[in-house]
Amino acid sequence: MITGSTFSRHREIAWRAGRTTSTSRLVAEESAIALTYNGSTNAVMMGTPAELEDFGVGFSLTEAIIDSASEIRSIELISNKFGMEVRMWLDGDRAATLAARRRAISGPIGCGLCGIESLEQARRTPSRVEGRGIAFPARDLLGAMQALSPLQTLNQQTRSVHAAAFWRPRSGITLVREDVGRHNALDKLAGAIVREGSSARDGAVLLTSRVSVEMVQKAAMIGAPVVVAVSAPTALAIQTADEAGITLLAVARDDGYGVFTHPRRVLLPEEAASRTGC
Repeated sequence: MITGSTFSRHREIAWRAGRTTSTSRLVAEESAIALTYNGSTNAVMMGTPAELEDFGVGFSLTEAIIDSASEIRSIELISNKFGMEVRMWLDGDRAATLAARRRAISGPIGCGLCGIESLEQARRTPSRVEGRGIAFPARDLLGAMQALSPLQTLNQQTRSVHAAAFWRPRSGITLVREDVGRHNALDKLAGAIVREGSSARDGAVLLTSRVSVEMVQKAAMIGAPVVVAVSAPTALAIQTADEAGITLLAVARDDGYGVFTHPRRVLLPEEAASRTGC
């Protein structure tokens, strides 16, 4: 579901190749988005005002506010002159747990750990993913990343947003979510996966951004066994992926990528051929 406008047109004086022209371009919208639980604000993020139901559910899961989407009794979107509110009501037990650990977060784009209360929270132990016996051909994962760009409809128009997508070996890319914030895009994807009643345990999360520790932590919370990203990972992201049992592929370009953790899930050409009997 698209909520509100995701882009608008603005006048531009362009100077390129030594020439000045008066033109216009489409730019992505950015809005304050408040996530509230049982009447109290838990987080305020800057993001793209689209797929906000997915965002609310995904953020709640990846930040360990809930264990399952069924713990959200209702979700409502409220718009006002300051931005958007994703208003959620949790069941009684979960609401009591949240009240005990409540914090307010002010999260500008590019910041995934704003508002935490301790160093321990920043370095929380990641969830351990399943996925034993899962292995994907190297070329298939590369093809998935190459197929993502044409599916980024908002970025095709504005060239200013990140994407997170989910890929399965038999069906290809099944979900794409975009946002000016890379964490928001991944949260929206997490929510979309859960809301459609599927699982992330049988495919790969694709990212058009760099891989920092919180991106790995969020992927682990939804049980994704493989993460593939365009840019390079941080050292802590690699360490966290290793601890979580996630296969981390990064620096994905047209000619390949690097495998940084748990390479058993990546079948190189000769390995893939041996498994198919070719």
